[in-house]
Amino acid sequence: MDTVTIPLRAQEDQAQRLMTTIRKRVGQQAFNAWFKHGTRLSVDQQNVTLTVPNPFVANWIETHYRQHIAEAAETFPEAGQRILITIDPSLSSDLCRGLRDVQAEAVTKASRRRGRFPLNRPVRLTHKLEDFVVGDCNKLAYSAAMAVAGTGTSPFKALFVHGGCGLGKTHLLQGVCNAFARTSVQGSPRRWQYVTAEQFTNEFVSALRRKKVDAFRNRYRQTDLLAIDDVHFLSAKKATQAEFLHTFNALEITGGKIVMASDAHPRQVAELSQQLTSRFVAGMVVGIQPPDRDTRIRILRRQAGRMRIRVPEEVLRYIAAHIRGSIRELEGTLVKLAALSSLDGGEISVQLAGQALADHLAKTESALTLGEIEDVVAAYFGITPADLHSSRRTRTVSTARMVTMFLARRHTQMSYPEIGRFMGKNHSSVVLAVQRLDKVLADDGSVTWMTPMGARSMPAKQLLALLSEQIA
Repeated sequence: MDTVTIPLRAQEDQAQRLMTTIRKRVGQQAFNAWFKHGTRLSVDQQNVTLTVPNPFVANWIETHYRQHIAEAAETFPEAGQRILITIDPSLSSDLCRGLRDVQAEAVTKASRRRGRFPLNRPVRLTHKLEDFVVGDCNKLAYSAAMAVAGTGTSPFKALFVHGGCGLGKTHLLQGVCNAFARTSVQGSPRRWQYVTAEQFTNEFVSALRRKKVDAFRNRYRQTDLLAIDDVHFLSAKKATQAEFLHTFNALEITGGKIVMASDAHPRQVAELSQQLTSRFVAGMVVGIQPPDRDTRIRILRRQAGRMRIRVPEEVLRYIAAHIRGSIRELEGTLVKLAALSSLDGGEISVQLAGQALADHLAKTESALTLGEIEDVVAAYFGITPADLHSSRRTRTVSTARMVTMFLARRHTQMSYPEIGRFMGKNHSSVVLAVQRLDKVLADDGSVTWMTPMGARSMPAKQLLALLSEQIA
């Protein structure tokens, strides 16, 4: 289908006006923390594309502000209504240390705020099971999600999906909820609730303060399906874990279905109670791996169809060969290629992809790998990726930061300066961190860090082997 090319100056003007509308919707404080620096907004007739510096910022905006961006875009009929969030590591240079600290503080404050989403709230869950691209990397998780979404009795008590950032976990959870919303049992609509573990925690804390725990429990325990995303957020939160355990047991007794997603296997989520871990592993625990080459090509082909652009098969194969990370990275690369082709007035070709995207592809691959390492390490130590980028120097954060830098040197081809720029540190900090952990390994030493239950120690070789297994 032919599309009308919007002049570059008009696109820039639309993007500026749209960013102003987003600022009004999210508020000045949130805008300064997440949008003002280190982001780039572009607009065309198909898409509104927000480019950010790293996977952490992408996930935070996706979780907390995507709806605001979509609502702002609706006020601009000339702009595309599909919201895409992509990553460009070169934008990291715009993030000063102070801004990283502001983002880390925002994450901390958010955990104390009241949850905002009531049961069966009128929010649009964008993902559907029928849009999920199935491959060897995810077919077991997809089949399990289909079983939960069905109207019959689920063959397992609970479904726990785990895997790296951007591999489709949220897509499956939202797809199950959308399937629930379209069906009924004996003429009655099925009740469901989709919420992140952070929102569950916020609502529970608010209910305790306001002495409305009974209302909170009724809201979560009187439902046919409870979908909990980002379960690793429950790490080290003993009171919330206890409450979720009771909710889990109550739903199990009444026949309610439970589907969860996390960055790590239940046994690898730091500071998760043994009772919860045993409940999770008693159900269906399934991992999602990064998409293989054939699956990546099919994802790109479907994305091109949604964007209504014609991309030669050899170009799809070229992109799939260079981008091996998350689905979000695949889609973002295709969007950039289409935009460049439109601006230049030329056809999409392997030559254009090679010339225009070679640097982007190399940077994206490295950044994604380090982003995955950050997610795994942060989840294990019970902190957030924002803490790794902050100037905090507590024993736990410093140890996690040292381990992240060491694993980045071992598992990526990034140089010391590249790792430093990505994490907001200087070159010498990365060198010293790697040398320090090298010495611990040479001495068969242990690594010690603090947890809410006291100090914890583990042989460095064992710790690195455990984390390397999760990354791989």
